[in-house]
This record gives sequence, C-alpha cells and structure tokens, in this order.
Amino acid sequence: MRSVPRLRSLLFAPAVRPDFVERLGERGADAVVIDCEDATPANAKEEGRANAARLAPILAASGVAVTVRVNAQPTEWFADDVREGLSDSLAAVVVPKVESIAGLDAVDAALSASGLGDLGVIAGLETALGVADSRKLLAHPRVVAGYFGAEDFIADMGGVRTASNDEVATARSMVALAGRLAGVPVLDQVVTDFRDLDRFSSECASARSLGYSGKLCIHPGQVAVANDGFVPSAAEVARARALLAAYEEASARGVAAIDFEGQMVDEPLAAQARRVIALAD
Repeated sequence: MRSVPRLRSLLFAPAVRPDFVERLGERGADAVVIDCEDATPANAKEEGRANAARLAPILAASGVAVTVRVNAQPTEWFADDVREGLSDSLAAVVVPKVESIAGLDAVDAALSASGLGDLGVIAGLETALGVADSRKLLAHPRVVAGYFGAEDFIADMGGVRTASNDEVATARSMVALAGRLAGVPVLDQVVTDFRDLDRFSSECASARSLGYSGKLCIHPGQVAVANDGFVPSAAEVARARALLAAYEEASARGVAAIDFEGQMVDEPLAAQARRVIALAD
C-alpha cells in the first residue's frame, strides 16, 4: 500500500472550483483533497470527477500529496468516481461515511479493478455506525488513515452541533482510540467557521491531546495553524529533554520515580516526553 505523508493538515477544495484546486499546492498543507463529495452538488458530479482526473496529476507533478474524496460507496456516483475521477498520481483516496467492512471490501475491489490496487484509503468516520465500529474499520488492510467528521455525525445522531464540542466528546475520543489500536493516523473534525482561528487553534490543541495527528482544513487560512498545532513547541521540547535526562540519570541509579519541577515522574511520563521529542525530530 502506498504510504501517506505526515498529516498535520489536510486541505479540501471543491472539485467544481478548478481555480481553487489549481492553487492547492501553494497553501502549505501536508496533503490536499479534491472534493467530489459534499463540495460538489449532485448536478455537477460529472464535471467534478473530470476536473479531479485532469488536475490531480498536475498538482502531484509539482510535488503535492494529492487525494480525491469520492462519494460514499453506496451512492450512485461512487463507481463512476473511481473509474473516471481517480488517477495513478494520487497519494490516497478519501472515502466518506465508511460504515462496514463489506463497504470497504467493495471499495477495495473497485480500486483494484481500476488498476489502483496499491492506493490506500483515508476513511471518513462520520456516522453513528461508522464511529461505533471505528476500531475494526480502521484496521481494514486498505485503510492508511482516518478522520472524524463531527458535522455529519451529529446530523446522523439528530443532535445539535455546538462550539463546546460536548456533544461529540465521546465519538471524538472513540475515533482517536480506534486509530491508535489500528496503528493508523487519524485527523480531527473541521471547524466550519473558518474565520475563527482561535477556536481552530484550541481544537488543534485538544485533538493533539487526544492523540490525533492532524486536522481537516476547509480554508487555506487554517493550514498554518494546523501545521503548528500538531508539532510540539520549543518550550515543550526543552522541558521534555530536561525531564528525560533527569529521569534517565535516576534510572541508571536504580530510582524508578523522581520529583521533576514538583511533578512525580515515572515511566509513563518519560514515555510522553520521548513522544514529544520524536514529534519534534
């Protein structure tokens, strides 16, 4: 399966807006998405997939990690999206509203039939069933990454979306845990108010705390915030190095727990410090 780049930021653009798509490579995102699903209306699906097939190789040739989001597997557009909208230049294909192993098997078969047998899937977990079964879905051999879609999830639940994120706290944590157990990176929900960069930054921090590797971006202005938000700060790295040095020195003397700046430090906290240093490196 093709490897995907580190995914701190995954930037979407509508497939029906070639002017937006053509500029995706300038935005600094770790990977980009030409979106044939939600951002492409039903009466323009053919146009969207044609744009994706034409523009993805151009972007990829410039060094951009390009993906295409097809329509969900059960929909009437999925088969044509795979046959006509994808190309061998892609880093992965984004499949929304994944809910079953049978559905992923159907995606696998469709990709193989189109000569894309090594193209990995970024699986969208954005329905009640998809989130509930996220552990086994993310463990599917075709899946190389996943994301949590809060807006569709709450629509499916019949709930109310709020800025507090209280209503998605459990689902958001479940997807992060599923990604860890499956061994694939997962990306956090969109912030639809793309002008509110304070909220976006705050959500990056909470997502990183949960174990997410990156965030979905719907506006170029969100990209730099996501890229910074999923990398430890210089202060974090310096503290992690100092903590680890003190802990390792104590361990060499046979001491398993130390007082570091008023905090009890043992192996779990040392492991967290190693993770901070690894992310920075």
